[in-house]
Amino acid sequence: MNKIYFDHNATTPVAPEVLEIVTNVLENQMGNPSSVHSLGRSARVLIDEARERVANLIGASPSEIVFTSGGTEANNFALLGVALGLGKGHIVTSQVEHPSILNPCRQLESLGFDVDLLKVDRLGRIDLDALEDCLTESTLLLSLQHANSETGVMQDIEKIGVIARKKGVLFHTDAVQSVGKIPVQIQDSPIDMLSISAHKLNGAKGVGALYLKKGSPDLFPILCGGGQEKKRRGGTENVAGIAGFGKACELAQKHLDSQEPSSLSSLRDHFYKLVSNRISGVEIFGDLENRLPNTLNLGFDGVEGDTLMIGLDMAGVAVSTGSACSSGSGLPSPVLTAMGIPIDKINSSIRFSFGWSNTLAEIEEAVKILEKTVLLNRVGTSKAADNKKLMKSL
Repeated sequence: MNKIYFDHNATTPVAPEVLEIVTNVLENQMGNPSSVHSLGRSARVLIDEARERVANLIGASPSEIVFTSGGTEANNFALLGVALGLGKGHIVTSQVEHPSILNPCRQLESLGFDVDLLKVDRLGRIDLDALEDCLTESTLLLSLQHANSETGVMQDIEKIGVIARKKGVLFHTDAVQSVGKIPVQIQDSPIDMLSISAHKLNGAKGVGALYLKKGSPDLFPILCGGGQEKKRRGGTENVAGIAGFGKACELAQKHLDSQEPSSLSSLRDHFYKLVSNRISGVEIFGDLENRLPNTLNLGFDGVEGDTLMIGLDMAGVAVSTGSACSSGSGLPSPVLTAMGIPIDKINSSIRFSFGWSNTLAEIEEAVKILEKTVLLNRVGTSKAADNKKLMKSL
């Protein structure tokens, strides 16, 4: 049974071109990039080339890219690096951030920092007036995500950055979910720091980057070791992963240049249209206008999301009930909770996130499977007519 994969916000398949590079480096490039002999210099060239490709994807200078072990480390580096480097003060973020933002903020609170979590409305949007009012003379850092992993809702980071700059506050954005799916250009933007993860754009797991705008304050290193990454991040570099990351960014740029984000949104919208026409009691969560082209978070009346996810998995369709980094907690989605979604609707939610490799045929096959799975698992006499309809079709 071929798996239909609709969980690209959790991770993406490694592109064949990336796998080829990673494998070649592991097999043939043994050098430590800090060594001065020819093998070391060869490894250093691979890192330099990858740094340039990552920078090109977001319109940055290669010197502004710091390689990390992934998006989590990039987010931690931005928050802890600023806080520990500048001293105690005020940090502002939101209630719907990734755990790699919220948990470091909790750590900083325990160290005496003041942290404010901005609320969002029913559509997952931040109130920009409330944001501006929250920033004070003691605010060290504002960190707000570009796109939410569960709903796909996008914040207006340009306007947010302008507000931060006007207030003299450093601005970091977690762009792990947006870079590679939509054009993200930071040249001449008010963004001071930006996090990226390779495995969200068809690279390998275990590598990411933090963009650090030239002229920004030096970050306190949270990994202390050798002088790698201009003494900003110690540790021997993951040469294979970084080289693959560079290739993944190059491929993502080709997708974006060919206007393929519109094909992603076409798949997403076609999926939603078919689901809405064939299944009753479906609700979409999040802003319909300002969202990623590949993401849908849907609630199905009368069905537990976990039950639906398992049923789809058994039928060959991989989806998620929320952020993969928060799964298994046993708690309702903090993102949907912060949006004020009722608990019964939260418990019925499923996230569908599509990728470049998905096809129209997969969309149509998945909707058929979804319809049967929903109707077979619905509870309550009000759904009897739907179940009867299903039994006639089987």
